[in-house]
This record gives sequence, C-alpha cells and structure tokens, in this order.
Amino acid sequence: MSKLTELVQGLVEPVLAGMGYDLVDLQYGREGGRYILRLFIDRPEGISLDDCEKVSRAVSGILDQEDPIPNSYYLEVSSPGLERPLKKEADFQRFSGRKLKLRTFAPIEGQRHWQGRLRGYQEGQVQVQLADGRLLAIPLEQVATARLVFDPAEDEEA
Repeated sequence: MSKLTELVQGLVEPVLAGMGYDLVDLQYGREGGRYILRLFIDRPEGISLDDCEKVSRAVSGILDQEDPIPNSYYLEVSSPGLERPLKKEADFQRFSGRKLKLRTFAPIEGQRHWQGRLRGYQEGQVQVQLADGRLLAIPLEQVATARLVFDPAEDEEA
C-alpha cells in the first residue's frame, strides 16, 4: 500500500467505523486518463445504494477538509460484491464456513493457489479445509490474496 493510500485509509476508516461500516478495500490510481479513489465498504446486513451515497458524502467532506490527494479525482463507493476480498483477521473469522480462493506469496506444499472452505483464523493462521478433507493452516503474512467464492447453494441456505 502506498503512503497516499495509507494516509487516506487513516482518514476515512474512523469516519466509516463511526457510521457502522467496515472499509474492505481502498484503491487509488489512474484509469482512462483520470484518477479514481475507490472505497469498498461492508457491514453485516449488507450495503445498499443509500449506504454508498451516505458514505460518499461523509468521506468527501473529510477528504475535502484534509486534502491528502494532490490531484483531482473521482470518488467511487461501492459494496465489495459477492466474491469480496478477505484481508483482515476479522474477515477470516466472520466468513468461516464459506468457500474461498487463496493465493500465497510463496509455495506451500508446492503450490500457491488454494481453494477450499474457510474454517476460521487461529494463532496468526488462516484455516482452510481442502476438498480432500485436509485442514491447511496458512500464515496470514503468506496470503497474497484471498476472496470468497460465490456459491448459489450457500446463498439459498442463508
């Protein structure tokens, strides 16, 4: 994460927490000749368009006041979607039982790509039950990316 995105995250996370939202991800970059700041937010009951509008107004206010971004940009606020990324310890605990895809920085047991059922987070390690029934413990610092896998059968059970 760049210093700029860390600074922006430090400004917006307390605002979001005070409003009852979690910051899932923050992206900043140039796309199609313009700069875009993208915030992905969530909360246990999900995200509506009204939530995105509320957060956009609140975050715009703090960003206008603090002015951490040197150039003009567009602010986008949205839900992380059904296949949301998992980044924090709390994410791995909250979504225990769900299917996920995970990629590690370095090979574990000869591979870097894993898919299975998330079984939680314990002592700094993400617990993944593989299709063959084995439980794999992956140190969080080895996780390059992790995201939920949409499963319509799971969605019907919820």
